[in-house]
Amino acid sequence: MATRILSLKFLGSKFGPTSAVSNLSQSALRGGLSRGIHATSATYQSQFSKDYPVIDHTYDAVVVGAGGAGLRAAFGLANSGFKTACVSKLFPTRSHTVAAQGGINAALGNMEPDDWRWHMYDTVKGSDWLGDQDAIHYMTEQAPAAVIELENYGMPFSRTDEGTIYQRAFGGQSYNYGKGGQAHRCCAVSDRTGHSMLHTLYGQSLKYDCNYFIEYFALDLLMEDGECRGVLALCLEDGTIHRLRAKNTVLATGGWGRSYFSCTSAHTCTGDGTAMLTRAGFPNQDMEFIQFHPTGIYGAGCLITEGCRGEGGYLINSEGERFMERYAPNAKDLASRDVVSRAITIEVREGRGVGPKKDHTFLQLSHLPPEQLASRLPGISETAMIFAGVDVTRDPIPVLPTVHYNMGGVPTNYKGQAIQYKNGKDHVIPGLYAAGETACASVHGANRLGANSLLDLVIFGRACALTIAEENKPGDALPELRSTTGEEGVANLDKLRHADGSLSVAEIRDDMQAIMQDHAAVFRTGEVLKEGCTKMDSCYKTMDDIKLQDRSMIWNTDLVEALELQNLMLNSSQIMISAEARKESRGAHAREDCKDRLDEYDYSKPLEGQTKKPLSQHWRKHTLSSQDVKTGKVTLDYRPVIDGTLDDTQCPSVPPAIRSY
Repeated sequence: MATRILSLKFLGSKFGPTSAVSNLSQSALRGGLSRGIHATSATYQSQFSKDYPVIDHTYDAVVVGAGGAGLRAAFGLANSGFKTACVSKLFPTRSHTVAAQGGINAALGNMEPDDWRWHMYDTVKGSDWLGDQDAIHYMTEQAPAAVIELENYGMPFSRTDEGTIYQRAFGGQSYNYGKGGQAHRCCAVSDRTGHSMLHTLYGQSLKYDCNYFIEYFALDLLMEDGECRGVLALCLEDGTIHRLRAKNTVLATGGWGRSYFSCTSAHTCTGDGTAMLTRAGFPNQDMEFIQFHPTGIYGAGCLITEGCRGEGGYLINSEGERFMERYAPNAKDLASRDVVSRAITIEVREGRGVGPKKDHTFLQLSHLPPEQLASRLPGISETAMIFAGVDVTRDPIPVLPTVHYNMGGVPTNYKGQAIQYKNGKDHVIPGLYAAGETACASVHGANRLGANSLLDLVIFGRACALTIAEENKPGDALPELRSTTGEEGVANLDKLRHADGSLSVAEIRDDMQAIMQDHAAVFRTGEVLKEGCTKMDSCYKTMDDIKLQDRSMIWNTDLVEALELQNLMLNSSQIMISAEARKESRGAHAREDCKDRLDEYDYSKPLEGQTKKPLSQHWRKHTLSSQDVKTGKVTLDYRPVIDGTLDDTQCPSVPPAIRSY
């Protein structure tokens, strides 16, 4: 494959002499080719910047992120004939999808008769009626086929004695619209489902001609005339800047759990996609909804899957009581995650916690047969021993709610297209798509059900690929990028790289994470949130006093962490401001000073005789948060929830009701 190297006339460069830049750039390109990057249309931009060499590439589609959603989108596009690039700051199998444990929901009916409409009902209820029902309809209806597709790809699901895919109980899942008892709907690969899925999808992607840009950090979206024309990326290996021009760009960059001090997220979960959207001038959606997983290992924050409770484990307090029976008489330990997290927090507050400080609870598994623990929960048994020093066959695991998932993100429709809300209508942002945790379709609403996240990844990663294939053809013409497009991203990189203030990246990050942990936790109050807003504003301004130690461009981890901190700061500010503004309790957003859910009707009473409140007077609506990157000022707007399904005769919408388990 021929590679065109054009215009090697760099102006004065901080890399050294012009000839060195040329040699470095050619070396980088050769290295890219040796790693399977087919840069057939790479062009060197001589006038883009006087300080940094910039390499241009042209593709039909660019996917940012190589976790479950990114890989499914990338090989779906490649399979449809699109010249596709996949940009990832990590090797694909190191993406955070690998950490998912419990499973993937689908109404296969392998344990008892099941129906995807029951799955839809549970998801709408779990979302506390903030989920968009057209997207939930699409996800749950497509779920069985998605799981069978994964099985056909070679994903080694655990099996029943009959040889069918094993399905375990999971929180918030029921039969017959909540009337038929606990559902067994969660398809599992023991307790390593995400690991298995990620390796399966990566192996599958290698069958297709998908070009990987591995260990490239996405800096900004390339926007021209309100359209997304690709992405700007930094090669971590050699410090070169790359403009990947494409008619279609898919964001699949994961969540921003590292906004908090204690979380189950990898250190790479820094909200890069949502921050890029903010810098492009578009709002994010529902950022205030942060899921606290009920069972993170006390002190370490490592995830202990809900599958433990699905297999028969239960929570106990200092009195040995199975306290969830008081909070959720029907679902008990398998109530929705927000309900269980609040119950644990209340137990600790009221003095029934365990340990020397009485500040956590126990998860009991020792009553389960050792062979069941070995076959269904081997990873948990190992994790508990390593991080808590506990032998689960004899002792309980010390657990505490820990930040786990972000329900908000880039607003999209059920087709994966990124949208903005203007003049009372949703408008597609041309050329931009999103899938996975970075997106907000919104199938999770105010609270995600366990095992719906892996489903979200494959369903909407695939949806992005299908939508792009429906509306475009491989090789469609695309205007050349302007010479100045992306300059702001390079200027920001240069400013950060030479920052010489008094505060390190770690100091500012620690301050931000402490503010988030203290002021936007499981329970929230107006006073604490207002204080958090003030502190976050001050913390945001300390970015002007940041200092980097490493000025190089070769594997500069100090620079990458500073770029990630910028992204986290944008996400954290929007979380705090959005949470303070929402004067109600819904799903994962629990306000002690506003304990009731505030809908358009009072659903605790008969609707007859009630007048529907306008959107401005209730909170069953999506928050849209925009931010001025220079000042940090966050501006809020709101968008109505979509209550209609894709086909009301096939699947009637689920009317709002009081949510209880």
